[in-house]
Amino acid sequence: MSFVKLTVSALALGAVSATAAAARDEIRIVGSSTVFPYTQAVAEQFANNTGAPSPIVESTGTGGGMKIFCGGIGEGHPDITGASRAMKKSEYNLCQENGVTDISEAMIGFDGLSIAVSRSNDADWDLSLEQVFLALGAEVPVDGKMVANPYMKWSDIDASLPATEILAYGPPPTSGTRDAFVELAMHEGCKHNAWVQEQGLNKDKKWVKENCSRMRQDGPFVEAGENDNLIVQRLEADTNAVGIFGYSFLYENLDKLKGVKINGVEPSTDTIADKSYPVSRPLFFYVKNAHRGVIPNLDAFIEEYMSDDALEAGGYLSERGLVALSEDRRADLQDAVLNGASMAAPK
Repeated sequence: MSFVKLTVSALALGAVSATAAAARDEIRIVGSSTVFPYTQAVAEQFANNTGAPSPIVESTGTGGGMKIFCGGIGEGHPDITGASRAMKKSEYNLCQENGVTDISEAMIGFDGLSIAVSRSNDADWDLSLEQVFLALGAEVPVDGKMVANPYMKWSDIDASLPATEILAYGPPPTSGTRDAFVELAMHEGCKHNAWVQEQGLNKDKKWVKENCSRMRQDGPFVEAGENDNLIVQRLEADTNAVGIFGYSFLYENLDKLKGVKINGVEPSTDTIADKSYPVSRPLFFYVKNAHRGVIPNLDAFIEEYMSDDALEAGGYLSERGLVALSEDRRADLQDAVLNGASMAAPK
């Protein structure tokens, strides 16, 4: 494909120049721990290809990254943030309030939300979404009403599951992975419960959001911070524990971990791509367009991120676990991002 020369408007340049006249040498990127390994791979490739300083990539979590990214323009603020969910309306409004009024959105591909255990765990794990909800929800249906979660062992939920204590390490509320897990696993698992369906509550989006979103806080679910590598270490140390993180971390640690089947389907690039794996989500990054043409090498870095070598099926990001977009969608993405198209306000 041919790349279009990226430019910055005189207005945007003037807005940044007061703080970026002596612009920093390194590109600065914050955001999602799930998107982090992909962005880091692009940063390494970019530095190797160009000899330019490698971008500084920080894993702050999606929510934390949005807050930092939307803090303002100028060299004291990051240029890009990664996200394991789309930007929220409240975050977009924060950006607008702080002068970050021109943003490009890039949906780079898909990722699965994996539940994993140590390879030393001998059980043949296969969970339904309802079982995931019953294990980790703060309140769950018991005898016709919602009560504080009484289940302490997996076998308490279903006798076919391991007779081990429920212990799950997962992301904190600031993480886009947490947001996606709540929506795709907890809400869906809740809606599959027989009592919820009998009451017709599975069709009540407000009820589901209010009653099926909270993770339990009595011990079986442990917030492990934004460092997914820490979860990997804890799973190695406790073979009965399960971990929740993006598929890329499972993919990178298949020598240590194995994926838990969900509804009989193992997480893999193929099952995420064909949507047979039920817990998957798109991944994004956002570019501060006022920084284009001002922060050294930012345009070239964006070109590398948007290259076929990075994004196509079989590209170096797919080798790290990213599930690629179709050719048509990838071409549309490249055209929009390389030309600095501004995103619309989220609904």
